[in-house]
Amino acid sequence: MKTICIIPARGGSKGLPGKNIRVLAGKPLIHWPIKAAIASGVIDDVFVSTDDPDIAEQARLAGALVPFLRPSKFAEDLTTTEDTLQQALLEFEAYSNQKFDIAVFLTATDVFRHPSWIKEAITTLVNNPEIESAFAVHKTTKNYWHKNEEGEWERVLPWMREYSSRQIRNKTYREDTGLTCASRAWLWREGRRIGDKVHLIPNDNSETVIDIHSAFDLFLAQKAIDYLVEHRPERVPLFSEELK
Repeated sequence: MKTICIIPARGGSKGLPGKNIRVLAGKPLIHWPIKAAIASGVIDDVFVSTDDPDIAEQARLAGALVPFLRPSKFAEDLTTTEDTLQQALLEFEAYSNQKFDIAVFLTATDVFRHPSWIKEAITTLVNNPEIESAFAVHKTTKNYWHKNEEGEWERVLPWMREYSSRQIRNKTYREDTGLTCASRAWLWREGRRIGDKVHLIPNDNSETVIDIHSAFDLFLAQKAIDYLVEHRPERVPLFSEELK
């Protein structure tokens, strides 16, 4: 099966200007998802979708393909990820004159991914034709609340009324597709990021909560890397290798 990894990275960040080429652990942010995709060993093409020439240059230096820039109408503040992925896949397929079977989504702002998650996601789709998408999730025992139709606060799930030790509580799973998401390419062509028949790749790593959209997020990410490289290098193999 032909597999493409598409990494969206527009240039118009407001919360952290120049976000996707800010330096983290000695490299621009855009470097890390590219390196993870290549390290997974199961991706044919790594394509960065960007409207920014500086991001494009850094992406090429890291080993990605950027044969053209994204049209500005797909790089606006309210442009959805689904629209971006659909446009990027269709344009790259037309450019390269090929069709992909599996499409992988990674972001430059979620950096605490393990390349094995990418490999597991793709391998799952290859070996299980009924699965439409496989993606990273964060396992938690926290309770969640929302407002119902009457405007009143209520727990998201009834069992959350019962409190117990976290060791024996039910679990919920936060979708973290920016860390790793592999889907059948036909879903993206239809404008859908993930399907309904899914495989989850759980982790309970605290650092995966860091999604870099501000200077404080970038600071936290660097501190987390410093700690993990010293104490839990198996959780961040790419950073550990870079910082040897």
